[in-house]
Amino acid sequence: MNRSLTLKLGAIALLILLLLIPLLMINGIINDRQQLRDGVLEDIARSSSYSQQLNGPIMVVPYRKVVRTWKIDAKTSERYQEIGEERGRLYFLPERFELDGKVQTELRSRGIYQARLFHADNRISGHFAIPVQLGIKEDFVDYQFDQTFLAVGISDIRGIENALKLELNGQNLDFVPGSQVAWLGEGVHVTLPRLDARQATELAFAFDLRLQGTGQLQITPVGKTSKVQLAANWPHPSFIGNYLPTQREISADGFAANWQTSFFSTNLEEALSNCLASERCDEFKRRSFGVSFIEPVDQYLKSDRAIKYALLFIALTFAGFFLFEVLKSMAVHPIQYALVGVALAFFYLLLLSLSEHIGFAWAYLLSASACVVLIGFYVCHVLRSFGHGLSFAFGLAALYGLLYGLLSAEDYALLMGSLLLFGLLGVFMVLTRKLDWYGIGQSKAVEPLTFYSEADHE
Repeated sequence: MNRSLTLKLGAIALLILLLLIPLLMINGIINDRQQLRDGVLEDIARSSSYSQQLNGPIMVVPYRKVVRTWKIDAKTSERYQEIGEERGRLYFLPERFELDGKVQTELRSRGIYQARLFHADNRISGHFAIPVQLGIKEDFVDYQFDQTFLAVGISDIRGIENALKLELNGQNLDFVPGSQVAWLGEGVHVTLPRLDARQATELAFAFDLRLQGTGQLQITPVGKTSKVQLAANWPHPSFIGNYLPTQREISADGFAANWQTSFFSTNLEEALSNCLASERCDEFKRRSFGVSFIEPVDQYLKSDRAIKYALLFIALTFAGFFLFEVLKSMAVHPIQYALVGVALAFFYLLLLSLSEHIGFAWAYLLSASACVVLIGFYVCHVLRSFGHGLSFAFGLAALYGLLYGLLSAEDYALLMGSLLLFGLLGVFMVLTRKLDWYGIGQSKAVEPLTFYSEADHE
């Protein structure tokens, strides 16, 4: 067994493990900065408005019903009728629901952090088809109806930017705050003219809603047939919810998307019935769709992904260093390995700090270039050869390029990573195929590298 080779490999392995300490510290800094960023974005949303979800409109008809109960007198054993009153509500979903939205986005800054807000100009229209006797099959004379109203659930009413007016069969009615329906949450409502419940009624409605929010805009398709059109100046949409757009166009100037659903696909009437029966309305609200105005590059997420490859990256660099050592019969001290490893670790700290100011791509380019130049310059003197140092720098630059490819191609990261490792293993095996591993360090001692001044030479 070659004792010197074993000691050298052990020292390299120990260095790689020791480099875990600064890498873990840098990973902790990434998490801290991400939490700080998220806290600032939360503060911006708290001072403006959060993500928005639109539920409704829903027509609500409060009623009072006469309840007759037959009872038996305990003393006389005679039957008598007791009359009471029951209160409840009837809910009607639109026959047709349409929303046409135009969205503009803007950035709000606080320090070095930015939050993306949206302003959605929505035109909402449709109609209700109210059946004869409001669909009541039992004794209709036992019912008395209070004032009917239209309720619209809006998850954060602070984002409403216009005075809401309902256009109903040629009339203009004012909305007031509060949905008046507990399971809808926050929102608005408007009192409707009294209905003639003894005959079928068609009610056409429309209103304009300008809504501000951050992050996401979601819509619940409450109509038996629902059609939603959204267009925005944001070129990086993420479509969310239970239904994807039937049509969509995305360009550098923005996107346009259309959704179309029916009760057959949403089964919203059953979800509403379950909501009223159990008071668990999450299922009703989950049957929504919309768009998330996400940033295409999250520098903290990509920095976190990059540092997950750090040990592999350092191991591959040390392997290249070791390859030069055994093929060129040059002795490289473990401290020199350590300095190169520390420089590789500092790449991730540079990447994080620069990406907060100039974006991830430029930060990666500058950080990688700085590390390649520094390590290449150092290796030229360690290996006492400009050519060897330059080839090592080119190999390191290629590794940084491959790492960036892995970070950019999320869907193909595993494939690219496995092909890369297999290719590097093949190169290592080809270069060392004739190497006598038992003979390393036995035939002659390898002199350590020493630099001499001109005075010493003289």
